[in-house]
Formats: sequence, structure tokens, C-alpha cells
Amino acid sequence: MNTALLEMRSITKEFPGVKALNNVSFQVAQGEIHCLVGENGAGKSTLMKVLSGVYPFGTYSGDILFNGEVQRFNRISDSEKTGIAIIYQELALFPELSIYENIYIGHLQDKGFLVDWNEVIRKSGEMLKKVRLNINPATKVKDLGVGKQQLVEIAKALSKDVKLLILDEPTAALNEDDSENLLNLLRDLKHHGVTSIMISHKLKEVISIADTVTVLRDGQTICTLDAHKGEVSEQVLIKNMVGREIDHIYPERERKQPGEVVLEVKNWSAYDPALGRTVLKNVNFQLRKGEIIGFAGLMGSGRTELARSIFGNSLGYRIEGELFIKGQRQHFTHPHEAIEAGIAYVTEDRKGNGLILIQDVKQNISIANLTELAEHWVVNDNAEIKVATEYKTSLNIKTPTVEQKVGNLSGGNQQKVSLGKWLFVKPDILILDEPTRGIDVGAKYEIYTIMTRLVAQGMSIIMISSELPEVLGMSDKVYIVSGGKITGELPIEEATQEKIMQLATNY
Repeated sequence: MNTALLEMRSITKEFPGVKALNNVSFQVAQGEIHCLVGENGAGKSTLMKVLSGVYPFGTYSGDILFNGEVQRFNRISDSEKTGIAIIYQELALFPELSIYENIYIGHLQDKGFLVDWNEVIRKSGEMLKKVRLNINPATKVKDLGVGKQQLVEIAKALSKDVKLLILDEPTAALNEDDSENLLNLLRDLKHHGVTSIMISHKLKEVISIADTVTVLRDGQTICTLDAHKGEVSEQVLIKNMVGREIDHIYPERERKQPGEVVLEVKNWSAYDPALGRTVLKNVNFQLRKGEIIGFAGLMGSGRTELARSIFGNSLGYRIEGELFIKGQRQHFTHPHEAIEAGIAYVTEDRKGNGLILIQDVKQNISIANLTELAEHWVVNDNAEIKVATEYKTSLNIKTPTVEQKVGNLSGGNQQKVSLGKWLFVKPDILILDEPTRGIDVGAKYEIYTIMTRLVAQGMSIIMISSELPEVLGMSDKVYIVSGGKITGELPIEEATQEKIMQLATNY
């Protein structure tokens, strides 16, 4: 049995009105990959922020032992000096700077008062080799894809002689190839003596890579499981995460014969002037009343571009083709025109484009339909609270009050607020772009249940998802997008992951 590299004893961390961590104990052995799982709001990220010094010594109770010595980190740099590095889901890179500047910023190699740039570039090349990234260190970070940026972050951590690498949802925004590459890198680093803690909602990835798994729930340690003893399975993890068994991840629903066509796209093409290229090519599809159609494809295939071009074309694409809503030809030049025609769009980027994090729940829910709450151009505060409270109840948004700032909610509850905002405009057609990205299995089930309820009530849903089990579990029909084109249409009875992936790579 490997000796403990890290031990956290009886950690308790409180925020005003909330006990985020309640007597949590956590131990990581030298040279292992230790996964930390739990629902949104379980305390995973908070625990890692305590460990890394984001929440300094004195703001929590309990002890941190690293290499057998008690630590008192007052800032992130203190934890870094001991060999701990943390990489967040939102990457902390400077897009306008080069790779080598990003890797060594804050600890540049200097000769007296001058930076030895040649040495910085040479050492950056060594770090890039360690993360198996064959690229010129002078390349600007903004010119890299998300997967390569993630590798630069790890190279940056390795440049600080890291002993314990913490990754918070590292594959949340990556495609399958980049995700697998990252997991293989963690296995490789393990063989070179680097211990890792990985926070993830993707249970299949956890099962494939973890030596040990610790489950948190409601700010408490529930259990620690040894993968080498066969203790880790998806069903065991789900039961411990949510406190109950979920037999069917995707709610059962009666698949009725779809109704009339509510949306039709014909010969739809889009040219992006900013990129200088065509992003959609001759797309055709139909959506019927009470139907969920899934759009599958690799990242960059054109799925989000299709959604945004339909929903008012906010990016200013040059559009060719026809769009029909309930048989009537439409031409939208702004999202509010799409809203008036009965379309709503829940963005894949809830924090950046979907919500105003510094505002409260009620303001976020009402913002897309303020005219319904206004009297003589003034919003009726009581009506706004009433509406928000109704959606808080119907969507099971876990917040003590609708006046809680959205930025303080977990990812799953933020997603429900984003959904509530668009349900308040009372759409007939709902476009959901990556509806469960970055949320836990319990919150996913709740989102799926809401979707099932909405289509039973007659709403029609377009769901864009990178998770193939989700596409297969929720859709009535699947369209596959590749290179801006629809390369396949499969009724759900014929759809398989293998068929979808084959069509998704067919340019």
C-alpha cells in the first residue's frame, strides 16, 4: 500500500447561511489517480480550493497534511511551492501570449534583471514534450483548440515541479479524442511519479482511470472506493452520489406519433464573415410537435452554428435557404423575432451567454420576457417574484430564495435557471445546446424529466449533445452533423453509437 501523499482531516468550511464542507476527511496515496465525484454543490471544488490555498488557512477548520507535514496555505503560491497545482474547468491562460510565456509566467528564467528568453523557450519545449504536444512554443494560445490549451495548462503545472496535480472537470469541454488523450497523459504522468486528483461528472471516465474514488454528498464524505478491489461501478457511484438508486437514467416516456411539422429548414447554408468560410452547407431537416430530435456530431461540426443561425442569426451569418415555422416562411434578423415566433434557445455556455451571474434568480428568469411583468414600463416586483418562485418549484431549483445570486448556485441549478428563463417566454420550440454539460447525474435526470414533461405537453425540442448515450436515450430521431452538413438521419430504433460516430466522421 502506497503511503499517503495528502491527508485532509475534518475539514469544515462555511459560507453565509451554507455549510459547504462538514467534517470532510480525504486521503490520497502517493502515485495514484484519485477521482472525486458527487453532485453539483456536494463540495468537491470547495474542498480543492481549501487544499490549493484559494480559501486560506483560518477561513476553515481542520488540518491539511502534505508529505506528512501540516500545511497552512495562505495563498495559491504557498501550495504551489509545496508541489500542488490546480487546473480549473475555466482555463487560466492568456490568449494573446505565446505558449512559452503562458507556461513560465510568474516564474521566468532570468539572468540578473534580464529574462533569458532562449532558456524559457527551450524549457517550454521540454514541458510540451512531456504532455505530448508537438507544437511551436511561440504559438499564441488563442490559436489553439480547447484540448491543446488544456495540455498547455498541464505543461505549466509540470514546469513548477508538481507532485500533486488537481484537475477540475478537465474533459467537460473536450471531444472524445481529446478526452482520451488527456486521460492517457494522466496515466503516463502517474508512471513518472505525478499523483493526480480528478473531479469529474463523467462516470465512465472515472471508472476507466481511477485507482480510488471518493464520493462527497451535501458537503460530507460518503465513502472511498478501491477500484482494484472491484468496488467501483456506475451503479454504486450513482447510488452514493444521489443517496438513492436511479434505475433508469433516461425517464420512460410514451413515444406517441409526432404531430404536424412545426419547424422546417430547407437548403440552409451559412457563411461566417468573421471566419471567412462557410459553416453550414445545404442543411435540411424537420421538427414535429411533441418530438425531440437530437443533433450529434464532433465539436466544430456546425451544430451550434445551426442553432444560432435559426435563432435570429446573432452572429451575422450570410444565410441562404428557407425557414418555416408552422408552415409560414420566416426570416429572422434578431433573436427577439425568433422569440416572438415561438422559438427559445438555451445556450451551451450558461455562464458566458446564458445567465447574468451577478444578478439573482428572479432577474435571470424574467429577463427574456420583461414586458409580461411590466406596468407602464416599470417591472412589477411582486409579479416577478411570483413567476420566479413558480419556476423555482416546478424546476426544483435548489436555492433558499429567488433573490439568491445565480453565481452562487451549483452548475445544475444554474442550468435550471437558464431553462426557466426561456420557458417563461412560453415557446413552442425549444433548442437545448448541451443541456447537461458539466452537471451531475442527479441533476441530469431532473433535466431529462423536465424535457419529457414538456414534450408530453406538446412542446417540440431540438437537443444538441456531445454525449451519445444522451442522444440515444432522449431523442425520437437523430441527425448527424459533420463539416457543416447533415451526413445522416436515423430513426431512434436504428440509431447506435457506432452508426452515429461513423456518420460524424464522414466529411
